Amino acid sequence: MTADLPRLERAALNAVPAPRVAWDGGFVLRAFLGGTGRANAACSLDPAEDPALEARVARIEAHYARLGLPCRFRSTPLDPPGLIPLLLARGYAEAEGAVVMTGALPPALDPAAAWLEGPEAEWLSVLSTAEYQGTARRAEKERSVPLLARPATWLVLRVEGVAAACGHAVADGELCGLFDLAVRPEFRRHGLGRRLLGALVAWGAGQGAGTCWLQVAPGNDAARRLYAAAGLAEAYRYRYFVRE
Repeated sequence: MTADLPRLERAALNAVPAPRVAWDGGFVLRAFLGGTGRANAACSLDPAEDPALEARVARIEAHYARLGLPCRFRSTPLDPPGLIPLLLARGYAEAEGAVVMTGALPPALDPAAAWLEGPEAEWLSVLSTAEYQGTARRAEKERSVPLLARPATWLVLRVEGVAAACGHAVADGELCGLFDLAVRPEFRRHGLGRRLLGALVAWGAGQGAGTCWLQVAPGNDAARRLYAAAGLAEAYRYRYFVRE
């Protein structure tokens, strides 16, 4: 386990807010509209042995049932011992998680950067070319803005007046989380990914952050190569376990 893992997990909770939050032992239980994984999952922040784990999991299941949401656990190296075998025995199935990467990147101001105060329609239109935007997922992105308690920005890069790439960043002290990095298909392989990173890192540096982190799907080899070439390294991975 890396020393930064608890700090990164706390920063992630701040960067991806949820309006309904509860605690059960070392688990934080978060719920929104059922869209994004992080905002609608239970996750441990304490890897210590938990003698009440089975009863705790049952209470967490009841919690999400009351909210009318599937029970989803986000599994990290901060899990208490025995959590995954217990979930599998209770009928949970593993779902894709993410690779968390972190590092210090060079800032690069970009004259084509348009800075927004939220996920406006133009920004969402670019993001929709890279990830599925269901109704709940889109609504969570829009409704999360007033919930954020840390400085945040939304970025669009335009090419000849066309919104070609987008990104989102949240600064949290020394850390700057990078999210929703997307380039329209017709503009890919023209260096816009690196420009996105540089511009968002420059914004984070202006907020006092010197270390960036992001999360990427394990199967997104192209993005992982881009981030590694820029100077980010894998810190840890997480997985989801879901029971409908």
